[in-house]
Amino acid sequence: MVAMISDPNGSSNGNPPAVLTAGGGARLRRAMYLLGLCGALLLTFLVVRNGAGEVARAVRAARWGVAAVVVFHLVPLAADGFSWWILFPKRNRLPLPSLVWMRWIGESVSNLVPVSSVGGEILRAYLAALRGVPGGVAAATVLGDITIGICVQTVFTLTGISLLIIATGRTNLAAPALAGVPLALLAVGGFYAVQRFGVFRLLNMLGKRFANDPTWRVFAQKGEGIDASIRSIYENGRAIAICGLSTAFSWCSVSVEVWIALRAAGIDAPFTHAIILESICQGVRAAMFFIPGGLGVQEGGYVFIGGMLGIPADTALALSLIRRAREIALGVPGLLVWQFGEYRHLWRGNQPLATARGEEA
Repeated sequence: MVAMISDPNGSSNGNPPAVLTAGGGARLRRAMYLLGLCGALLLTFLVVRNGAGEVARAVRAARWGVAAVVVFHLVPLAADGFSWWILFPKRNRLPLPSLVWMRWIGESVSNLVPVSSVGGEILRAYLAALRGVPGGVAAATVLGDITIGICVQTVFTLTGISLLIIATGRTNLAAPALAGVPLALLAVGGFYAVQRFGVFRLLNMLGKRFANDPTWRVFAQKGEGIDASIRSIYENGRAIAICGLSTAFSWCSVSVEVWIALRAAGIDAPFTHAIILESICQGVRAAMFFIPGGLGVQEGGYVFIGGMLGIPADTALALSLIRRAREIALGVPGLLVWQFGEYRHLWRGNQPLATARGEEA
């Protein structure tokens, strides 16, 4: 991954990251397909158990809501692009529309391609590197963006749990929630601490026995550049704060999508219900990141949390399926645009060689 992002025009020949291609590892692909199949079976079970006909009718009744959710999603998408943009050093900062475009492509891959959510994050770093950003900087900004996003989502999920306790009076949920706070803080703090210490510095220490391996030395040198870029990002407190605020705005904006879907489904619920559903269900989906697209996990969360809020199971499933419809409506064009861009990049990369051969002839 490091080598490919650091030098996208080198040995990779401009191909997408290996995790997204046939060369990404047969075992990884099999595991992803198996997990995706399990998620699909869980989704099928939930739909059948709660009445496929009722779920279909609930989705049809919310037709205008699907279109509204798709259009409104451009707001959090732009906020996410800005969150990433602000982390770039000014000398390497690409135009904001370009980074919003890359966020769209990365999100499309994360939602629709069976490589888990990690694939989309690798891809946007790769796309930034293709456009002239040093590979270490591109990878570092994505890692920083992910870390800040995890911090904000942790707070957002805890807020949702607190609102759920208030809305339902289920004080018995307070103890598990409080017990989870130290674990969440430990996980986030550990992830941050490892980055500040140096991810690749740590790997280099663990891999001293490979010190004489030329491949390992190249890997370590490029990794040190990423470590330095990460530390530089975290030293910019203003950019970190702005990124966090923009990410929080994005999460609140996605809650508006849930509220729109609730209204479209005929549920006159307060906006706090939308925050509860979005924060907790997406927290569960993030925890189960290894399941492609959170298939089945998201739907189970909607049914469980929706039931606690008095939302019928068929309507809760319809809300999740509206979200899936939005992911497909924006994700399929995103994948097509990505593939078109890859073919164009490969063609441009091969063009000088073809021209040279023509001159020799």
